[in-house]
Amino acid sequence: MSDQKAVVFDIGNVLLEWDPDKLFKRLVPDEAAREAFYANADMEAMNEAIDLGAPFRKTIYAHAQAHPKYSDLIRAWHDNWLDMATPLIDGSWEVLRQLRSEGVPVLALSNFGTDSFALAEKTYPALKEFDQRFISGHLGVIKPDPAIYEIVESQSGFTPENLFFIDDRKNNIDAARKRGWQTHLFASPENLRESLKKFLV
Repeated sequence: MSDQKAVVFDIGNVLLEWDPDKLFKRLVPDEAAREAFYANADMEAMNEAIDLGAPFRKTIYAHAQAHPKYSDLIRAWHDNWLDMATPLIDGSWEVLRQLRSEGVPVLALSNFGTDSFALAEKTYPALKEFDQRFISGHLGVIKPDPAIYEIVESQSGFTPENLFFIDDRKNNIDAARKRGWQTHLFASPENLRESLKKFLV
């Protein structure tokens, strides 16, 4: 199996649109007020804790309690989470399914909380369509930590040069490339198809 090639998909903004602004532009129409919320509520740290495996609701509600000025908005991250994670990117799923039909193993490698991934999987059953899934919340480590790429290699059985990784964030791509993976910085399903042709020759 070590000589076989596999394709590794990130999920957010590769297979499923992820954009908190979809929610918060509606909740906070004023741009200055919205930017103040982002700057002062430390949502990035909260979300990183969830991606590392912290309990979804408990973590968000505790964060809301610690930031009373923004408590309602912070709780919306939990209560209206699906408003940020929508829709599926159909063209990317067409690529994935074509790969599977051709016998190419497809893996998921995503920074995702355990509870939020369960919610996403229930909402989007397509997220079951992988040969293996590596979800940061279950692993306790997030991209671009080299350890998560090492886990993929050791548990999948594929050698680095035979892994083709698709992600929308350059830092995650760079970390994979340092390990010898083939990589593609996602911009569109069309560009992805062209890159895959070269990898699968």
